[in-house]
Amino acid sequence: MPEIYARRLSLRSGVRQLLESIPSECYGEIVEFSRGRLMRPGLLELLDFLDERKVDFAIVSGGLRVMVETVMGDLVHRASVIYAVDVDASGPRLQINSEFEGDTELVSKVRVMGQHPAQEQVAIGDSLTDFNMALQASSVFARDRLAEYLDEQQKPYTKWDNFFDVLESLSQKWK
Repeated sequence: MPEIYARRLSLRSGVRQLLESIPSECYGEIVEFSRGRLMRPGLLELLDFLDERKVDFAIVSGGLRVMVETVMGDLVHRASVIYAVDVDASGPRLQINSEFEGDTELVSKVRVMGQHPAQEQVAIGDSLTDFNMALQASSVFARDRLAEYLDEQQKPYTKWDNFFDVLESLSQKWK
């Protein structure tokens, strides 16, 4: 992971190596681990806000689909689509599949954005998997490592801690 965060090893290569080293028998533990994760506050309210304005909410994750869906729980159906890494646990080790694999990413979020042209594309992220997308999006909400990477590139963004922050900013912007 340090090599990935330092950007000396691509996400595509590093995450693939990491995930494909996991025995398939551990797949259930990954799902269970996800059950204990909570969404940041304000997601339900943000989704209601987007629905009122007829704005699609697409999830584009560099993580595992099963983890995204597990964490989303009952709200998973509120996403118009989910793009994430799929896992095949039928062999001795996990095998990774991604419909939108790119040169440096398991999920090329910029390619996915191209599937959803819009007047304004909003990116909400927190890590290196969101970096290329954030560079291309017209509006960016960043925190943690993503904010550090964007500071290095002098790419403007809005800081966020929870989805209430995103909701407040978008409601002001989209009056």
